[in-house]
Amino acid sequence: MTQNPYGTDPPAPPSLRRSLGVLDGVAIAASSTAATTSIGIGLGVTAGVVGLHLPAIMLLAFLPVLGIAGAFTRLNRVEPNAGNGYVWVGRSLNPWLGFLVGWVNIVATVAFLAYTTAVTGSALIQLAGETGLHEVEGLALDPGSTAQTTAVGIVVLVAVTLTAVTGVRTAARLQSGLLVFEYVVLLGFCGYGIVTGPHSFSLSWFDPFAIPSASALAQGLLLCVFCYWGFESAFTVNEEVRDPQDASRAGIITLVTMLGLFLLGSVAFQRVLSEQELAGHGAQGLAFFGDRLASRPLAALPLVALTFSAVASLQAGVIPTARGMFAMSRDRTLGPVWSKVSARYGTPARGTLLIGALAAVVAVLALVIPRLADMIMATVNAVGIVVALSYALTALAAAARFRGLLREDWRQGVRAVVLPSLSAAALLGLGGYLCWSFYTSADHFEVSADNGWFLLLTPVLMIASGFLAAAWAKWVRKSPYFLAGHGTDADAPQLLATHN
Repeated sequence: MTQNPYGTDPPAPPSLRRSLGVLDGVAIAASSTAATTSIGIGLGVTAGVVGLHLPAIMLLAFLPVLGIAGAFTRLNRVEPNAGNGYVWVGRSLNPWLGFLVGWVNIVATVAFLAYTTAVTGSALIQLAGETGLHEVEGLALDPGSTAQTTAVGIVVLVAVTLTAVTGVRTAARLQSGLLVFEYVVLLGFCGYGIVTGPHSFSLSWFDPFAIPSASALAQGLLLCVFCYWGFESAFTVNEEVRDPQDASRAGIITLVTMLGLFLLGSVAFQRVLSEQELAGHGAQGLAFFGDRLASRPLAALPLVALTFSAVASLQAGVIPTARGMFAMSRDRTLGPVWSKVSARYGTPARGTLLIGALAAVVAVLALVIPRLADMIMATVNAVGIVVALSYALTALAAAARFRGLLREDWRQGVRAVVLPSLSAAALLGLGGYLCWSFYTSADHFEVSADNGWFLLLTPVLMIASGFLAAAWAKWVRKSPYFLAGHGTDADAPQLLATHN
């Protein structure tokens, strides 16, 4: 008989310290979304797929994500929980699917942290070059080398993980300062680029029907979903805010802010850079954009902003993942170490340290892809697919939980049931179509961002590992989550009415 690591009876669920306000939640969610990093790197990657239609694809992707945000907000009203989608999907749909949502969010964030670790290292090496430091002990510094960027980035990852251990409020204060600098620089350079850029403005930039192909449209949309990914980090700290509704406000504020910044950045980049320049500079895209608009030292400011954004998103990635695993550990779907709360800091300190360590290990394993640009493409595609799946399941959970509203108040029912369902269908359709296009685009396997089978294998492994981990939790850990994960549909409309 397998020994229960929790003891004979499950312990009372540990609690987190409530100390955050809505602005703290915005700082965490905005840092996790990392607008500066998405603009500096994501726009170039997306332009390589959809060409000069970045504003169109950003607007189009925003629509299903907005439906997802509405689902998060309504579910958070009736059941604020650090596990959010893991808890909501498990109770409203199926415990196996709920566990899968929690699991893919964990593995996607660990992959994101590994990729952001390398991006941070690349930005710091570029900054070193701006100061005249081009080699160390005879080794030429290369911001495109995965090995060098990972080594430098891991040092930063360790530092921000230790900061996250001391508390969310400490992290939020640090991120607030970084965000102010980032946004001032971003708004200044993008505004100047829109006014002075050499390329003529065109309304065709906003025409989604001009995108080259259906597969380009699908891949571009999921790349943009990846750019918006992170707004829900505000909901992972909903047990640490003074009012759980502050988490909902922070998530929506962050999402709308990201839309404005992405549209501003898209138009500015296309006014200043050609399509070839946009798609060809990868992790150095924002630095190239700055060089086109200003001379040194001002030209280095966008690069500094990118560095700050990458550092902030590293820390913001560690925080929600540790909270999600904290919630899963309370249900005994993960080991007890993840729910250990530090008496000194009131945070899941051990879990936070372990997340940082896991991210560092994955970053090292990613060295099998030697070029940073290839690693970025592979990671972004894989994470985009699994995030779309997670979002879709959470939206379907909202539709299932609030379906009674269709009979009681059709206007509320449309917002609570129909819109999330349409968003879920759109994301599932996009993910499925993209997986099929990856499968049919290659006839052999190789570790390359140009190989469809490789791009498909990564998200498939993420999802398959979730079902294996769920089986372990159900039959080995004997988690009560798989027995008590039934829906609460009957009382949801009354709870919703109470909170309106």
